[in-house]
Amino acid sequence: MTDDTPPPTPAPPRPDAPAASERGAHWERDTLERLMFATLKEQRQARIWRSVIRVAWLAFFVAMAWIIFKNDGPSHTDKTMPHTAVVEIRGEIGPGQEASAEFLLTSLRAAFEDEGSQGVVLLINSPGGSPVHAGMINDEIRRLREKHKKPVYAVVEDSCASAAYYIAAATDRIFVDKASIVGSIGVLMDGFGFVGLMDKLGVERRLMTAGENKGFLDPFSPQTPQQKAFAQSMLNQVHRQFIEVVKAGRGDRLKDTPELFSGLFWTGQQAIDLGLADQLGSIDLVARDVIKAEELVDYTRRDNVAERLAKKFGAAMGEGAVRAIQAGGFQLR
Repeated sequence: MTDDTPPPTPAPPRPDAPAASERGAHWERDTLERLMFATLKEQRQARIWRSVIRVAWLAFFVAMAWIIFKNDGPSHTDKTMPHTAVVEIRGEIGPGQEASAEFLLTSLRAAFEDEGSQGVVLLINSPGGSPVHAGMINDEIRRLREKHKKPVYAVVEDSCASAAYYIAAATDRIFVDKASIVGSIGVLMDGFGFVGLMDKLGVERRLMTAGENKGFLDPFSPQTPQQKAFAQSMLNQVHRQFIEVVKAGRGDRLKDTPELFSGLFWTGQQAIDLGLADQLGSIDLVARDVIKAEELVDYTRRDNVAERLAKKFGAAMGEGAVRAIQAGGFQLR
């Protein structure tokens, strides 16, 4: 039995339906248009971002130029108005620090020379540092005090130890908080020795010098008794200089105590009892009741942003090398 059903007749094409070739042309044109618009949008966004970045860089350079060339003088407009000049000594005292002789001497001269300053206050919060920088600052304070006939006082916050006290000893009076840390009149030279460890590890140190004592601070080489005695004699000499400066500055106010110059440190109240400080007091008290000029004007010279960036990015490696060389030097801390 056969199937006599005729095959289905295909539907006639719609008169408004596009031909296959025409549909393909429309698809290609739509794709190209979308790609073109996407490209134009990306280019427009890229131009906007470039403009934003350029404006941001321009603002950055304008700000840097303003910071570099702005006036870094004292924070007042009328120098003839009576005021108390303030110079801050914060952190480690030494080269490359804000509490360096370079910065502090400039600040002190400006503070003393200003005709409106009735007196100078050193606001101290420092654990110490370089005896060389401390000695330079001490000498300049005494010179400026004599030249300008202005009083200078030290006001201690948390700490005034070693090289910081070396500086404070040049002032007329020292004011402390009862919990301040004061003193540490001593000298140290610190480092490490790895000779025994190298022997255990079987490591041989190969150090060549011209001069038998040239490498006696090398941590990987043993020290002879003569070298240790030589280093100790230098420490003792600097210590004697420190003691003489303190005695010259404090005079009869110092109590005759065997441990006074042993390197120990004391609280503010103990320092008063020992004659290392004069009385309890804050910077506001000194300005109001002692100098009689309540307005405080900060003369402290500090690194501006540009200088800090230059030190960080331009001189970081050089400073690191210098610090490595100075690691074996004297420290009052």
